[in-house]
Parts: sequence; C-alpha cells; structure tokens
Amino acid sequence: MLAANLINPMIPLLKPTDSVGTALDWMDEFGVKQLVVADSGVYQGIVSEDILFDITDISEQLSKVIIQHKDIFATEEQHPYELLRLVNQFGLLIIPVLHDDRAFAGSILVTDLVEHFVNELGVQEKGAVIVLKIAERSYSLSEISRLIESNGVKILSSYYSSGEVYNPTNEARLTLKLNRTHITPIIATLERFGYEIEEAHANDPIESLDQERLDMLLRYLAT
Repeated sequence: MLAANLINPMIPLLKPTDSVGTALDWMDEFGVKQLVVADSGVYQGIVSEDILFDITDISEQLSKVIIQHKDIFATEEQHPYELLRLVNQFGLLIIPVLHDDRAFAGSILVTDLVEHFVNELGVQEKGAVIVLKIAERSYSLSEISRLIESNGVKILSSYYSSGEVYNPTNEARLTLKLNRTHITPIIATLERFGYEIEEAHANDPIESLDQERLDMLLRYLAT
C-alpha cells in the first residue's frame, strides 16, 4: 500500500484566506488538531490547534499566522514506513500528500496510518510476542523462521532493531509476533540453538523453569 491509498477524502483543506475561527471550527468538527493549508491547490503548510488558540482575534486570516512545515510532505508513491519517519521526525498529526508537480493530493491522518500498521502487523491477532537478543553478525531471519515453524507456529510479523540502538553491546533485538500463545516449546527450541530470549509475552502460562531462566522477564500480553 502507498501513501495515495491512505488519503482521507473527508478531511477539509484550508485556504490562506480562511479565518482562524474557521480553522478551529473544522478541527473541532473533524476531531483533528492539525489541518493543511493550500493556495489554489498549491501546498502552503500545516496549521496547528495549539498555535491558533493563542490568537485572540479569530477573524484573523491564516495567511497572517504561523503556518508550519512548508517543506514537509509525502508523495503519492511513498511507503507507509516512510510516512512513519515523517511523523516521528516532525511530530505530525496529519500528513500532506502531493502529486509529482507538487500540487496538493490530499491528507493522511496519523490515526489512519497507525490503524493501517495495526492491521498489517497482526497486532489484533491473538498470539505471543517474543523478543530475541541477537549479535548482528549472526542474524538470520530465515533460520529463526525455520526453527519456529518446526513447532507448527507461524510468524505474523517481525521488527528488527539494529544493535547501534543498544550500544555498547552492539546486540540487535528481533521482535516476533506469532500466531500461537503457547510458546514454551518455541522458547526451548530457540534456546537449544543458542538464541537468547530477552522477553516473551503470551496468554497461555509458561512453565516456571523457563520463567526462572529468563529472570522473570516472561510476562503476559492481553490480546
């Protein structure tokens, strides 16, 4: 799925000639805290509720107030992962999407983007989550998948965090969402092949022996 597919056609577009009061009314009506401003279809930036609240004259035109992120936008062909980077880097609550000619194409709500990832990553599916501590030089997702699938379990989604995040150990973390909740046999298999389990979250109880070995890091995840 690309950015173009996540555009929400119901989100209104502001003009520079619109008033502060109009912008606040639309934000309240649509339950958003940011809206995009465009002039004759050309993207101008984003106005935020917290800035507009500080303006005493709500009849003031948006062209006379602070419009942020004039150079921050997504293109129609960008992947949702790239959109997350924009959200994280600039604290966006709404993502402007532009055509190749930089004309405004539409807005993506961050809540819609999060919902997309929830569905894609199987977050709502019942199943266990395990986190492996891995030396980057020995990382092999295909081998880990083979070991897990040998127990009749499938990986619904995975997330790899580079070892650079965990300096000075230079050990990466691999988070796996599985389609089963009884994970004691999987933990045993992975440990037998030298993998270190940092965390494990499941609905089904895990034997106390494994809990002690993992220093009580095994917890339960309500799904």
